[in-house]
Amino acid sequence: MYDIIIVGAGPAGLSAAYYALCNGRKTVIFEAGQVGGTISHVSAITHFAGAPQWMPGADFAKALEDDATAAGADIRHEAVRAIEMTASGVRRVVTDAGVYESKCVVLAHGGTPRAAGYDGEDAFAGRFTRLNAPRDAARFAEREVYVIGGANGAAKEAIFLAKTAARVTIVCVEPALACSSQFRGIIEATDAIVVRPASKIVAVRGEGELSEIDIESLADGSVETVSCPGAGVFSYAGATPNTGMLDGAIELDAAGYIVTDEAMRTSADGVFAAGDIRSKKVRQVATAVGDGAIAGMSASAYCSR
Repeated sequence: MYDIIIVGAGPAGLSAAYYALCNGRKTVIFEAGQVGGTISHVSAITHFAGAPQWMPGADFAKALEDDATAAGADIRHEAVRAIEMTASGVRRVVTDAGVYESKCVVLAHGGTPRAAGYDGEDAFAGRFTRLNAPRDAARFAEREVYVIGGANGAAKEAIFLAKTAARVTIVCVEPALACSSQFRGIIEATDAIVVRPASKIVAVRGEGELSEIDIESLADGSVETVSCPGAGVFSYAGATPNTGMLDGAIELDAAGYIVTDEAMRTSADGVFAAGDIRSKKVRQVATAVGDGAIAGMSASAYCSR
C-alpha cells in the first residue's frame, strides 16, 4: 500500500510528489497523458519568478519531472477510472491497469481544453482548427492565423505565432484584451497582430482546407465573412475540470471545480486537491506549483496521524 497516490503529473502533481517524497512518503503518480500536463503544450513560461522568461513550456515541464524523478517519483502511465473509500479508511484508486490502495490521495489532474463551439470546428479539428501553437506554428508559417481568447494564455500564444505567421488576428468576446499589461504592450507594438474585441468566430468552412471564417460582432450582431485560404484557428477558450469521475463524492463549486481549504483538503477525509482542478481565482503555473507543495506537505502530515 502507498502512503500517497497522486492523480496527474502536471506542475501541481509533480510538485506534490516532490514534497511528499522529500518527507519520506511512499508515493506514486498516475498520468494518462503527457508528463507535465497542459504546460507541456504552451509556447513559453512567463511570470514565474526564478525561471527564465519565455522558457519553452516543454522545457519547464521536463525540469519539474527531473526534480520529481530525482526525489524518487514513480510515474505510471495509467488512466484513473475511479476513486473509492473503504470502510477501513483506505483510499482505493482504480486505473485501466489495476487497483491501488493508499492512506490518502492528491487530485491534480487539471482540466480538458474546452471547444470554442463554432460551426465547422469539429470538421477541421487537428488540421485547421483546435491547433497547438508550439506544435503547429511551423505548418502555418507565412499564413493567416486566428487566436480565440483575450486572456494571458491566448495573448502569449498570439505573440509566439506572430514570429512566423503572415498575420495573427485575436478574436475575443471581451470589449478589450483581458491579458496583462506586459502582453498588451507587446501586442500593440507588433504590426503582425490585429485585435478584434467584442467578437466571436461563429463558423468556418472550406473545401479540403479552411477558406472562410464568419466573425460576429457582439456590439451589433452583424456577421462578416472573411476570406482566408489555408488559415488556422488556435483556440484558448478555457477548460472543463476533470471531476466527472468523482461522482458526487467530493464537494464541487458551481463550475465543477473541487472546493478546498488553505491546506488543499477537500470535503472527503484524506483526499486533497491541487492546481487547476480546484476552485480558485488565479490559474497560473506558479499557483499550481504552490498548490502542489501545500498538498504534498498536507498529505504527508495526514499520513502521520
